[in-house]
Amino acid sequence: MSTFPGSPRLLKGAIIGLDPAKPLASVVVFQYNPDSLTRRVEARSSGGNDNADRAEAFRLTGPPKETITLSVEIDATDQLEQANPLAVVSGIHPTLAALEMLLYPQSALTIANTALAMAGNLEIIPPEAPLTLFFWGPARVLPVRLTSLSITEEAYDTLLNPIRAKVDLTLNVLSYFDLKVTNPGYQLFLAHHIAKEVLATTNIANSAENLSSSMKLF
Repeated sequence: MSTFPGSPRLLKGAIIGLDPAKPLASVVVFQYNPDSLTRRVEARSSGGNDNADRAEAFRLTGPPKETITLSVEIDATDQLEQANPLAVVSGIHPTLAALEMLLYPQSALTIANTALAMAGNLEIIPPEAPLTLFFWGPARVLPVRLTSLSITEEAYDTLLNPIRAKVDLTLNVLSYFDLKVTNPGYQLFLAHHIAKEVLATTNIANSAENLSSSMKLF
């Protein structure tokens, strides 16, 4: 990062798992922001297929389904040069574990459910993952479900702790279509929806200017 005093302060992207029992266990701030991310947006509609009513061709049943994919680099080189105790002992294991725990049920709940099953209880509720948020600047704080991780470990220390890795993440955005109204993610996505409408409205000025420029060519 540049030390020039006039350099803008760069926000870091992050993935945050909101778990009241472990409030800091799944907070992963990106060490380096990825250069790019891919967003796939698919309409939720009742029309547009061969068997649909023609009157329903433009009918939307909810907000679009969105999938975000990105690659994150994790490197302990700087921490090792500074003799950071955690990096020396564990490398980047803690960061990888924090990401992976978003896909694991809590061990305490797993043990409790096992005890209930052994006691003959037939109504065992599967544990829920924490509410997971993807932070990519103030305009994009989204509730997501981490659906897959692909971890490529690229270097190791003398204890075989990984010290450099590339992590490919696939995130499904959860909208108010997917969540209960009492879930905080419902309100968060609704606020995102409204903010996107405002941004789309501000694009009118750009469109009018581009149209005016095009008309001058004739």
